[in-house]
Amino acid sequence: MRAARKALRAAAPEAGREAAAHLDAVLAAAGAAKVAALYLPMHSEFDALPLAEALGARGVRLAMPRAWAEGAPLDFHAWSPGDAVEADASGSAAPLDTAEKLEPDLVFVPLVAFDTFGGRLGQGGGYYDRTLEALARRDPRPLFVGLGFGGQQVERVPCEGHDQKLDGVLTESGYMPARKDV
Repeated sequence: MRAARKALRAAAPEAGREAAAHLDAVLAAAGAAKVAALYLPMHSEFDALPLAEALGARGVRLAMPRAWAEGAPLDFHAWSPGDAVEADASGSAAPLDTAEKLEPDLVFVPLVAFDTFGGRLGQGGGYYDRTLEALARRDPRPLFVGLGFGGQQVERVPCEGHDQKLDGVLTESGYMPARKDV
């Protein structure tokens, strides 16, 4: 699936901008989202930066993840396009450790594969699994939206009891709410 994602990214360099054109459907599902968590793309991950620009233009504050320790959930810190970043505990680009910590009510999640039932296959490090599990305990629970290419959809992603379901997935073709008939 990583090889497929790499090929999809090479074939569709404008996919992030195309996905951002469908942002209104996500915001309608999220209600009055004030803080949206995104990610800085690594390797062949779906480019979230056009979405960051579109959210910022709508007055939504942006937050990016920061890993503090292996095995711990991610924290989210204020970030805007052009802000400085540094490597966090996982080696990923993250906001500076002095950036304001925020609690998102909308979380865009990177993925390797997804299904229509809200199943998501991640990179394998477990950072987002732990983070979504922790965020799911909040009231109100944030909306979890996978961000990826339509070609990353599979029939079914194997899920374990601790896996948190996505509420939907945003691709270059639009927003697809997760099916609840499972």
